[in-house]
Amino acid sequence: MRIYGYDHHGPAEVQQWFDVPEPAPGPGELLVAMRAAGVNPADIKVRNGQRPEVAETLPMALGREAAGTVLAVGDGVTGFAVGDEVFGATAPGTGGLAERVLLSAASSAHRPDSVGPDQAACISVSLGTARDVLDDLDLPAGATLLVIGAGGGVGTGLVRMAVHRGITVVGVASPEKAELLTDSGAVPIASGPGWPVRAADEVAGQVDALVDLVGEAELEAGLPLLRPGGRVISLAAPAAATGHGGGGITRRRTTEVFEAVAHDIATKTLHPVISRSFAFERAAEAIAAVEAGHATGNIVVTMDDASMDDASMDDASMDDGTMDNGTMDNGRTDR
Repeated sequence: MRIYGYDHHGPAEVQQWFDVPEPAPGPGELLVAMRAAGVNPADIKVRNGQRPEVAETLPMALGREAAGTVLAVGDGVTGFAVGDEVFGATAPGTGGLAERVLLSAASSAHRPDSVGPDQAACISVSLGTARDVLDDLDLPAGATLLVIGAGGGVGTGLVRMAVHRGITVVGVASPEKAELLTDSGAVPIASGPGWPVRAADEVAGQVDALVDLVGEAELEAGLPLLRPGGRVISLAAPAAATGHGGGGITRRRTTEVFEAVAHDIATKTLHPVISRSFAFERAAEAIAAVEAGHATGNIVVTMDDASMDDASMDDASMDDGTMDNGTMDNGRTDR
């Protein structure tokens, strides 16, 4: 089978196509025929060697989430059968940009009929992360949340989930994303020099929580907007957040969490934005779009013929999501 990945760490030039044997699912794993796979900033870090804690079996496909049809079930797996439509996180040491993908059964869920494979392929990383952040904050209705970098895959999900819970969201993103942020229910703040002053003019008092998805400099800039005792979470600079009484988050990656997110999509409570979709043969272009740091919402690679052109965005995505803030700090993460 074909995979698109790398056999040693480095920049984009190390990426290539490999022909490898089709894997067999080990205990606790599912083998699926990939229908869609997500591409995220953390995938670039793994390729670059910046995430040594991530298990790798080289050559390894890029990507750490996928949706597809179950072809085989490993020992000890219950609740899944051949032919099921599923999505989830890839098994340790494996990736998602492959014709056949191994998923961890404990981090997989059934895909509802009303949730497309491309949508499901965004759940394990960006939307699941957003859900974990929001559940960790446990803000009540009426609270105010500041999201720095409100327009990427995580930011999009976080904004919409928070608004649905009755939380007032102030979202920092580039000016051209203001309309999309507004459509998502957030108060848009143009990023760039002086954004904290602009945000202060919009915030009645101080915010109850701050989530940073960009990096330490932006986190530090936003801290004066936080009320005393307010919560701080940074996915991009967790160590810096720890110095201010906050930190990062612990990802759950469980079937239950993924089922809850998929249910929200199926019931139209949550509308993930997928701005660009690439055919499998164009996997390199999908990775380049993410690595450029200007991705709008989520980017997926699909085996289906209905891939969107790489330069287009469908009407549903325009109506239902927000865009990336246009920055890719070295510390920025998608998880």
